[in-house]
Parts: sequence; C-alpha cells; structure tokens
Amino acid sequence: MPAILDRLHLSYGQKLFLLASVPLIVAAAAISVVVASQSRAMAESEIRTLESQLIATKKQELRNYVTQARNGFYFIYGVAAPDDEEAKTRVAQILAAMIYGEDGSFFVYDYDGTNLVSPRRTEMIGRDWSGLEDSEGTPITDRLIEIARQGSGYHTYLWPKPSTGEEARMISFVLGFQDWQWAVGTGVWIDDIVEQVAAARAGVEERVRHTFLYIGGITLSALLTVFLSGLILNIRERRLADAKLKELTQRVFDAQEEERGRVARELHDGISQILVGVKYALEIARRRLITGDARAGQALERGQENLLGAIQEVRRISRDLRPGTLDDLGLGPALKALTDDFHARTGIETVFETVVFRNRIDQEGRIALYRIAQEALTNIERHSGATRVDMDLRGHRKGATLRVSDNGHGIDAETGKGHRGIGLRNMQERMDQLGGTLRVLSSRSGTVIEAQIPLSHLLPPEDGSAQSPRARA
Repeated sequence: MPAILDRLHLSYGQKLFLLASVPLIVAAAAISVVVASQSRAMAESEIRTLESQLIATKKQELRNYVTQARNGFYFIYGVAAPDDEEAKTRVAQILAAMIYGEDGSFFVYDYDGTNLVSPRRTEMIGRDWSGLEDSEGTPITDRLIEIARQGSGYHTYLWPKPSTGEEARMISFVLGFQDWQWAVGTGVWIDDIVEQVAAARAGVEERVRHTFLYIGGITLSALLTVFLSGLILNIRERRLADAKLKELTQRVFDAQEEERGRVARELHDGISQILVGVKYALEIARRRLITGDARAGQALERGQENLLGAIQEVRRISRDLRPGTLDDLGLGPALKALTDDFHARTGIETVFETVVFRNRIDQEGRIALYRIAQEALTNIERHSGATRVDMDLRGHRKGATLRVSDNGHGIDAETGKGHRGIGLRNMQERMDQLGGTLRVLSSRSGTVIEAQIPLSHLLPPEDGSAQSPRARA
C-alpha cells in the first residue's frame, strides 16, 4: 500500500485519508456482501419452506377432491363388472358434472390414452392423447397413465387455465381404477403460489437493497467524519509546521549570524592584529634598510614570526570549522585533538578515553558526534565553571555512544535558559536526524551529556577495514 501511494504522487493529507478510508470501505463492502449473502440464504430457505408447505396443502386438497369424488360414485364402480358400459357412462357423467371453483374439474383417460371426461375442454373427449407434452417438453398423458397404473400420485406440468386461456403450472392428483383401466384425477393451478414466492423474493431483494443503503450511509458518514477530522488535523498540523518552519528558519539565520560573528571576531582579534604587526615589522625593516641600520634583520625576523602565527591561527579557525583530522584519521583522533586543544586553551583537566571497535561510524555519525562534543566543550568553557572534563567514546551492540561529563555547577535556570534553547536543541536535532538519542543529566555536582547513535550508522567490519583511513572511527 505505501509503495502504491508513492507512485500516485499524492500529498501527505491525501495519503492519510486513503489509508484511513480504504480499509473502512473494504470492510463495509465485505460486511455488505456477507450480510446480503446470509440474508438471501436465510430468506431463500424460508421461501422454499413456504413453497413446500403451500404445495403440500394443494396436494392434500387434490387428494381430498378425488377421494370425495370416488366416494360419490363408488356405489356404482364397486358393484359393476369390468365391461359394464352403462356403469362407466353413469360414472363419467357424474365426474363431468363435478365442476368446482372458477377453473376446477375432473378428467378421465383410459390406459390407452383416450380422453373420456374433460368438462372444461370438451374438444378433447374421445380423442387419443398419447404422447401429449407441455411447452417445456414434460409428458402429460403418458405420465398420468403411468402413475394411475401404479395406484395414485401427483404430477406437475403446464396446462391452459380456463379463466385466462394461458398456460400456467398445474399439479394433478390421479387415481387408478384398475378394473376399468381408468386414470381419474383433477388438478389445481399453482400460479398463485408462484406469485407469492416471487413476491417474497422481491421483498428479500428490497430488504437487501435497503441494507446496502444503510451500510453505505453509515460508511459515507464515517468517511465524512474521517475526512473532516483529517482536514482539521491537517490544518492544525500545517499551522504548527509553518510555525516550526518559521522558528527553524529564524534559528538557522541566528546560527549563521552567530557563526559569522564568531569567525569575524576570530579574524579581527587574531589574524587582523597579527597581520598589522607584520605590516609594522616590514615598515620598520624597510626604514632600517634605507638608513643602513643593522637591526633590519631583527625586524624581518619578528615579521616572519608574526606570519607564522597568522598561518597557525588560520589553521586553527579552519580546524574549528571543519577539522581535517576527522576526515583523515577518524572520529577518535579528532576528539583526542579537540580535547587536547581544549585543555591547552582553557587549562581545564581533560581526559579522553575510547575503545577500538571493529565497526566503523559512517560520515553522518562522525560529524554529528564531533559537533556534539565540540558544543559540549564550548558550553563547559562558557558556563560550567568546571575543573575537570571526561570524554568517552565506545561502540556496543546497539550502536555507538559519546559521553561528556564535567564537575561544574550544572545547568541552572539562569545560565541554561538561552543555552538550552540553542546549544542543547542543536544537539537534540542532530540526534533526531540520525534516529539516535540524547540524554542530559545535570545537578549541582556536574553535567553529563550522553549521545547515542543506532547500529544503522555503524559500518560492517569488512566494509570498514576495506576503506581508507578517512573512514576510521
């Protein structure tokens, strides 16, 4: 997902909105599908049960009709011989007269397929209907005769409905009169059941649609909430970011001005005065040469000494800005040179310790730790009143740690206020850029500054051993 968002070139707010909304939409869609599927399955089961119950009721109704009809003429059939045509005619007349409802009637076929009774469709009487099928290809006459030969049973097929003249699904119950080889039965149309089932299914689909609408409405409300919350947070974060950016920009300007002022003071108080001394020495030497004074050589020697001092001062300023030892020999020798110079300049007892470890610190880590050590020593010189400074650099399983401690009076609210706003904040930002940590412990007995960079800034031994001396820690 993050890689896909990166390819789309979206803003941070858009990415945040997508990361919050896409899982919500997917979850809502999944819930909708599951709910719809379960609802349809349960409803379909209930509809099938209802359909089965209604059809069972229709079948029982048909059986009752045929049973009542048989009881109405059984006194004739029960005593008649198989070839009693008069009895057959009387029974056929009784069945033809049994018309019920708007469409109900009885039918009779002999086992050869000839229709004997059909009061609703008299054109069928006396004709052989063997092989008759409905529009779907379902056998009608042959199947009814087959069921009658077996005793009794039900058969479903399409048959024209007298009240409408159109085909509709019909269930027939047929009873076999084996002595006369008759198939006697009646049927009911179940189009009303089909309509009820269709209406029930339509109701289910309507409820499913409503469920989708409800879930969609809830999801839309949630998305609007996420969008508005993200918009508010984005506006707030943007304002905070703008304020921090202005503050950071101002601090960058302040740091630049401070560094420019420091370099200007160094040039004015150091190199400028030395060069002025060189100028005076050269002028004195020129006058003495013109007058033939033998002390001209002494003036030139003083000028040479002043030039040497200027060169050393330039090297010192350059070393403070970017120590060559850090690039040439590594962090350890650079920190050792820094502490030695600090001791020589301030007279404060300084102890530096380090343990050689196989992993090597990368360029960013070396610069950050060196600047933190440089800032810490500057703060000690200006504010602590310490008489001893201990600096320790060690590598371990978690990375590398630089520890600077002094025995001064600590960081109090008065001296540390402005300093904490710039010096310690700069240290913290350097560690934040490297993913490291900075700890500052201060009391009346002294201050401890501990900077730790993670293992990701330590090069593997094989990489470090293969590099030039510039990469040594």
